[in-house]
Formats: sequence, structure tokens, C-alpha cells
Amino acid sequence: MKQRWMKFALIAVCASLCAVPALAQSFGTIKGECKDADGKPITGAVIEMVSSDSGRKYDIKVDNKGGYFSLGIAPETYTVKLLKDGQQLDFVKGFHIQLGDNALDFDLKKSQQQAAQQQGISAEKLKQMQEQQEKASKENVTIKALNEKIAAANQASQAGDFQTAINVLTEATQMDASRDLIWFKLADAYRGSATGQAGDEKTKRLTSAVEDYQKAIDLKKKAMASSAKPEDSKTLAAYNNNLGEVLAKQGNVDGAKAAYEQAAQLDPAGAGQYYFNMGAVLTNANGANDPGLRKAAVEAFDKSIAADPNRADSYYWKGSNLIGLAILKDDKMVAPDGTAQAFQKYLDLKPDGPHAEEAKAMLSSIGASVETSYGKSKKTTKK
Repeated sequence: MKQRWMKFALIAVCASLCAVPALAQSFGTIKGECKDADGKPITGAVIEMVSSDSGRKYDIKVDNKGGYFSLGIAPETYTVKLLKDGQQLDFVKGFHIQLGDNALDFDLKKSQQQAAQQQGISAEKLKQMQEQQEKASKENVTIKALNEKIAAANQASQAGDFQTAINVLTEATQMDASRDLIWFKLADAYRGSATGQAGDEKTKRLTSAVEDYQKAIDLKKKAMASSAKPEDSKTLAAYNNNLGEVLAKQGNVDGAKAAYEQAAQLDPAGAGQYYFNMGAVLTNANGANDPGLRKAAVEAFDKSIAADPNRADSYYWKGSNLIGLAILKDDKMVAPDGTAQAFQKYLDLKPDGPHAEEAKAMLSSIGASVETSYGKSKKTTKK
């Protein structure tokens, strides 16, 4: 009896083990690959799945090889989108998830071909569109790299490390020599670096600055000839302004004067500053008290005043150049007409300005009294 019971017990245990039921599978999986129009993996993207049955939503990250995979997807019908940086690259509508494994690839080249066929676009036209997209994509990559170079150069220049800025910007011109802004920035770096140099090295750096400013100007003019933007004239004016400064440092006064004139014509709103710079160059260049340069400087400051009547320094330096043309008559200094008015106007605009004392001294030297609100004494009211 004992043996039979043990045999029965053993059979019962085996039966119970075999009777364990399998759990029903109620979800599906999804996987796929994502490729751009050139067949390269799309990275940094997201697969967004939204169920048209329940509104259920899944977001699946695309890996660095362009693939994606997810478990636990409810078996419903979905609109599946391929998104990158908030932009929709492709989508599939009405994709049904079944129990088990599901696959959905995104191939932008095939998607474009299918869309073109549906819209009646020829294969040749589609090819042109794809080439334009590829060109735009490469352009964006280049612009990003160049902007990084410009940012690094700006940081170096602000720290006074002009040589590093020159090296970085030279690399940028080798990447793309058609960008006027790169040449302008490089010229600025050479201009800044020349300050700490002397002799041949200073001459060399100033020459490089002039050459690069001119390249920037020529490229900007070429771009404006094909498709001018509203801000282009102002940008070109700034290029000419900085060119004028370097030409003045080279001793090329006529060249500097022409550059400032060009800047003023291009940007009338900034003409007050550009003509002031012209007058300053002519004033600084006049070490021998040349009457011709004095008159030319006065004309430049008059143009500055006409463009910006509130630019106080233009009045002061106009008066300074006019007093340089004064003559002695009966042991009395006689200044040209407008001298006293120029100094008076400066004091009106800047009664406490850095040149206020000099202006009053100049007025005194030509026998003129200070007639501005700053110089007049207040009348006391009798009680």
C-alpha cells in the first residue's frame, strides 16, 4: 500500500506542473530605422505615436545610429511622426500595432519620391529639389561652424589676444572665403593688433587690415548687386568707416576722407559720426597748421553738424580749427566768422563737458564773452 501511494503522489505533482497556463500577450513592440534624404542615419530625433482610437501617446527616442525600439505598445491604430528639433520630418497615418513585433522605417528619400509622384512632380524636378535641400543643409553646417569661429575670435579680441583672433579668422576664410563678415572681422583683428606694434610689423598689419576691409567691401557690394537687404547699406558704411580709420593711420588722408564720405552716403542716419571722424582725421593730420587742411576739417564738422545738430564735439572742433585760422590785427586776435558761435554752441550743449574750460578760454582769447545759459549769471529777484 505504501508504494502505490507514493507513485500516485508523484504523478499528481507532475500533473500540477504541466497544468500552469501561459499568460496572454496583450501588447506589441515596435522598431525601425530612420534615414535622411542622403541615406544617413537621423540622430537626435523622436518618434511620436498618437492613437486615433484612444488618444494614447508614446514618445520614443531615436538612438545615435538612427534606430528606435519600444515595448508595451497597445494594439491600436496610430499616427506616427518623426520629429527633430520640434520639426516634423516625416509621418505615417493609420499604422496599426498588432500583438507581437511591428516594424516601421522612415526613409526621407523614399518619402519624397512618393510625395512627388502623388503631386505629379517629375523625377528630374525632384532631384533638383533634393539637391537644393542638400545644399541648404550643408550651408547650415558651414554657417554654424563659421559662427563658432567668429565667437571665439570675438572673445580673444576682447581679451586683447588679437593674434589668436587672427589665427581663428584666417581658418574661417579658408573654410569659406565668400563671407564679407569674416574678412571684416579679420581686418578688425589686424587693426587692433597693430596698436602694440612698431616699424615694419605695424606697417604690415595695417596693410593687411586695409586689404581685408577692401575684400569685405567688395564682397558686400557683390551680394547687394544680386539681392540687397535693408540693413546692407548700414553694414557697408561700417566697413568703410573702419577702413577710413586704418587709412588715416597709414597717413593716407585722402583715402580716409573718401572712405568716410562713402560711409556717410551709404548711411545718412550715421553721417554725423562719419563726418566727425573725417574732421578728426583732418585735424590730427595738420601738424604744420596748413590752412587748407583747417578749412577741410571745418567743412567736415559742418557736415557733421548738419547731419546731427546736437553733436557737441563737432562744434568744439569746428571752433578749434577756425581759431587756427585767426590773424593778428592791431595786436588783437581776429578769428573767422562762426568761431565764437561754435564754442558758444558747445557750451550750450555740454556746459560741463570735457572741453568746457578750453572753449571758454578760446572765447576769451578772441575777446568774446560767454553768452550761453551756462555762462550767464542768474538775475536776482528784488523783494
